[in-house]
Amino acid sequence: MADFNVRYGMELRKRASATAQTRRAAYPCPRCSKVQVHRVSNALWECRACGKEFAGATYALTTPAGEVASRLTADFDRREKEAKAKNA
Repeated sequence: MADFNVRYGMELRKRASATAQTRRAAYPCPRCSKVQVHRVSNALWECRACGKEFAGATYALTTPAGEVASRLTADFDRREKEAKAKNA
């Protein structure tokens, strides 16, 4: 824990450790589905398998608000597709 340079409390050191683990973790690629997405810089992420770059959160690939937005968008697209199929 000394490499985080956090002082004055175990709770702060735990938060810093959790943030560092989240930042260093590998995430699944939305494009190729391989667990190869790593952080390049602040809010920039890159898949080492397919080379695709993503803009995400600072310490994680997605945020809770972003996940909700993607579910809503997917649901909207699905309903739109069903409506077109029904009318055709």
